[in-house]
Amino acid sequence: MNPRYKALEIVGKRSRHIINETKSAGPSENFGINVFNRSIMQKVLPKEVYLNVLNAIEGKEKIKPEFADTIAVAIKEWATAKGATHYSHWFQPLTGASAEKHDAFIDWHAPDQMIEKFDGKQLIQGEPDASSFPSGGLRSTYEARGYTGWDPTSPIFVWNGGDGVTLCIPSIFFSWTGDVLDQKIPLLRSDSKIHDATMRLLKLTGVSASYVNSTLGCEQEYFVVDRAWHNLRPDLMLAGRTVFGADSPKGQELQDHYFGAVKDRILCFMQDFENAAIKLAIPVKTRHNEVAPAQHEVAPIYERASQAVDHNILLMELMRQIAIKHDLSCLLHEKPFQGLNGSGKHCNWSLATDTGINLLNPTNTPENNLNFLVLITAILNAVYEHSTLLRASIGSAANDFRLGGHEAPPAVISVYLGEELEAVLQSIEEKGAHTRILKKNSYDLGIPVNLDFTKENTDRNRTSPFAFTGNKFEFRAVGSSSSPSFPMTVLNAIVAESLNSMVDEIEQEMSSGKKKLLESVLSVVRKYLKASRDIRFAGDNYSEEWFEEAKRRNLPNIKKSIESFEALKTEKTAQAFIGILTKQELQSRYEIMAEIYSHSVSIETKLMLDIARSQILPAAIQQQTNLASSLAAFSTVAGSSKKLKGQIAMLNSLSESIENLIEMLDKVSEEQRKAIAIDNFEKRGKAFCYKVLPECVKLREIIDHLETHINDALWPLPKYREILFIN
Repeated sequence: MNPRYKALEIVGKRSRHIINETKSAGPSENFGINVFNRSIMQKVLPKEVYLNVLNAIEGKEKIKPEFADTIAVAIKEWATAKGATHYSHWFQPLTGASAEKHDAFIDWHAPDQMIEKFDGKQLIQGEPDASSFPSGGLRSTYEARGYTGWDPTSPIFVWNGGDGVTLCIPSIFFSWTGDVLDQKIPLLRSDSKIHDATMRLLKLTGVSASYVNSTLGCEQEYFVVDRAWHNLRPDLMLAGRTVFGADSPKGQELQDHYFGAVKDRILCFMQDFENAAIKLAIPVKTRHNEVAPAQHEVAPIYERASQAVDHNILLMELMRQIAIKHDLSCLLHEKPFQGLNGSGKHCNWSLATDTGINLLNPTNTPENNLNFLVLITAILNAVYEHSTLLRASIGSAANDFRLGGHEAPPAVISVYLGEELEAVLQSIEEKGAHTRILKKNSYDLGIPVNLDFTKENTDRNRTSPFAFTGNKFEFRAVGSSSSPSFPMTVLNAIVAESLNSMVDEIEQEMSSGKKKLLESVLSVVRKYLKASRDIRFAGDNYSEEWFEEAKRRNLPNIKKSIESFEALKTEKTAQAFIGILTKQELQSRYEIMAEIYSHSVSIETKLMLDIARSQILPAAIQQQTNLASSLAAFSTVAGSSKKLKGQIAMLNSLSESIENLIEMLDKVSEEQRKAIAIDNFEKRGKAFCYKVLPECVKLREIIDHLETHINDALWPLPKYREILFIN
């Protein structure tokens, strides 16, 4: 039997899989039960130790060395009570994923005797081998020493996996020479930088606050398919996307999947990973079907950016692991299926004070909200000055398949503000005055019910890569499988730089004594609005007219990520990253991103060659043999080939496609061989982009055509209609 048919039989017998039959407690009761949180600390730590940890969490002071052992013992007792036998420094190297090494809570007590032990040194610092992690030239293979260090700003947690429990300590990662080797250190530094810059503004305007931090909420899109289909697709298993696949007769054209009823089996999976997330204090709130069949979204309540990044990475891992328990596969790739919407990670970013003020909330009188006006202007200027860097921050071979595909923002970075806020800024720009324009309206829908539907002050522009959505900015171009850490680091860094520049000029104008605060603010805001005017766009970012307009505005349109990575090497980027990453560390990230790009394309190319040669070509030749045998047998009986004109044409067409396939396999193989042989990582990446990928596209066209012309019983790979609709 064709393995596809066997898989179809298996999938047809599946039912919803409930992991825990007993009714669990509600989200509020379960929230954070697997986290060493403030309430637990307060119970198990002496008061002075607790206050020290609390201040460290808030970035006010460091953990005092004399308290380390006390903290470690309390954490171990809490974790072992939950069944933990091992601990791990959980960190985020430059692979884009998390990393961990598990050590047991044991040490020698006496000959033939062991005790459970965990001390302050083990809590605060670990030493994984750094030589096998990407360093972009910062470290040689023989320079292996690297350190992990506890990051108290992110809560310690226990992870249930396999048949046991592990204590996980969120950590930073750096080399013996002090070079940054992870995603978290730059993010924490950028948050400190945005704090410093924003506090300067708040001090100027008389707003009381102790600290400011960036906030983040990641809307995570993903696909879910049955594991039986997944296991029959080597491309899904190894690359996370289908390198071949003809369009399904039905796709997303009816728009009936978006916000539709969630299938019972998928809902059980969602509920299961949400319950696990809640226990880890991940504040998941929203779930729904997305546009493409088998595509969904989960979104959290927003929180401190560094913690939100940790939570997003944990959530993705939970989704992947829990899907397996449900005989499903969770696909986080940006473009698993050609011809359908890809998946993004919409990053909702804002700035908040410790007193609970969202600084990007325009309030009812944004024209009088000086902090808001300065911040909005600083953000516009930052995006305008560093649009190529922002494009680089979300760049990958996977995201290139998605960006600009009339489903996701294009490669041109622009900012959408909404009609009413745009009018406020235009008034300042043109007249130097802050005119009252915004209005809070309500809708009269002509329905005789006692409800008041409020109209927000901005519409939503789903085509914009960077849109203001009422009290935050939504960076929609981030890829679904990516860590949001680097895009948020870039955003914090460039906004801090822009804000510092504006505050410098406001202070200079006020120091002359000729202008008061309001006049100085409006003068500087007006100047920066004029300078960054071209970055603002309120129309359809998918339209050809916009691309022409963007060209006239000299806005970069970088369609290939490999071209955008060069922004990391510029002096402009180095200036924005002062105090965050050195020039050498930025160069290392450039090299790593280019290498990952090349490896990603190379893996997919190898998969295409392997699948085509070992599965598709044999099926096509078998179809050719069957047709030829049928024609020969019928010709013998009929004695004439005139009646077989159509069938002969079918055979000739199939034979031609097979020859084209063999020829294209040789071309792809040769282009890949040439690309791999290039020593320079930059030239190698461009060779994969401009030489290998175009040939892969042609190869796919041939195979997708064959899929629709070969006997279904011979076709070896699960088809889109099966993968997407039978789950």
